[in-house]
Amino acid sequence: MNEIFDGFSTETFQFLKSLSDNNKKEWFEPHKTDYLDHVLKPLQALVAGLGQFMLSVDPDFEVTPTLNKTISRIYRDTRFSRDKSPYKTSQWIAFKRNRKDWMEHPAYFFEISPDSYRYGMGFYSANRQTMDKFRKSIDANPKSFLSAISFYKNQKIFIIEGEEYKRPLKTELSKELHEWYNRKNIYLVSNQQIEEDCITRELIPDLMYGFKNIAPFYHYLSKVAI
Repeated sequence: MNEIFDGFSTETFQFLKSLSDNNKKEWFEPHKTDYLDHVLKPLQALVAGLGQFMLSVDPDFEVTPTLNKTISRIYRDTRFSRDKSPYKTSQWIAFKRNRKDWMEHPAYFFEISPDSYRYGMGFYSANRQTMDKFRKSIDANPKSFLSAISFYKNQKIFIIEGEEYKRPLKTELSKELHEWYNRKNIYLVSNQQIEEDCITRELIPDLMYGFKNIAPFYHYLSKVAI
């Protein structure tokens, strides 16, 4: 992979918007080269540009810039979905350890959609057992957890997301701990709107800065998931 990441162009988002309006094979096939040139190639270049940095965060990350390794496929699996549209209108990359149960382990991600993009880190879809281990870890050593998230209150890039339980699981928790503790899944995300229908090459240093700041929480979650 010798391409240098030069951002996502107006053609990238024009393609994604058009795909949203014409999500069918008859439209996609004549425009497949647009997908390859303006979506897949920039995603591959982005993965390649971040690869060495991500290995400094975790040397066990998969960083190969190919489909099904770090880059999502555009074709949707409609076998078990009510939505039978054949193509994904959002595309993403993910840095995760190469294991079968990867959804129970933290991963870093970047995702583009027709009008926005987002990036962050956390569990893709943790089950109740994994989240119970997360809560038990907080209960056992709250100081260790607070140290891992000490970056959070001093930054304005990421917010906490993940469905919350309607009722508190533990009433005596501090407000600071409650917003982390009372969730069915958890991840940190930065949600951004597309400006001027493009994303510049400055995305890479922005991602490196953000990903480095949240690395202590990544390592905490990694220990929880073992």
